[in-house]
Amino acid sequence: MTNFRYPRAEKLKKNTEISLLFEKGKWRTNGSLRIIVLKNKPATPVESTKFAVSVSKKYFKKAVHRNRVKRLLRESYRLNKDLFKEAFGDQTMAMLFWASPEMPGKFQEVEAQFIKLCQAQKKP
Repeated sequence: MTNFRYPRAEKLKKNTEISLLFEKGKWRTNGSLRIIVLKNKPATPVESTKFAVSVSKKYFKKAVHRNRVKRLLRESYRLNKDLFKEAFGDQTMAMLFWASPEMPGKFQEVEAQFIKLCQAQKKP
């Protein structure tokens, strides 16, 4: 049975961890999705997988639209967590961004882009 939960322990919330992610993380892009990833190395203390989602106020002025996109991104991570861990590793901090001013139509579109992003990471 696959674990589809998104518990509090997996949520990236601390400002110190987020700033460390922006300082030392690597950016990847696929379609409208951008992700910044920091894998566990001796210099970076990452205990387990931590994940966060962010949507720009520049692209989506209304909070309703930002929240909708965030829900879609979190859901695509939650359902494809095994694929994410396989692509980026078990001890990883990551933040996912929607980098497009157009609202995603369906959840399937967002999920397909997320899967492509993970598969593109696995190849090298």
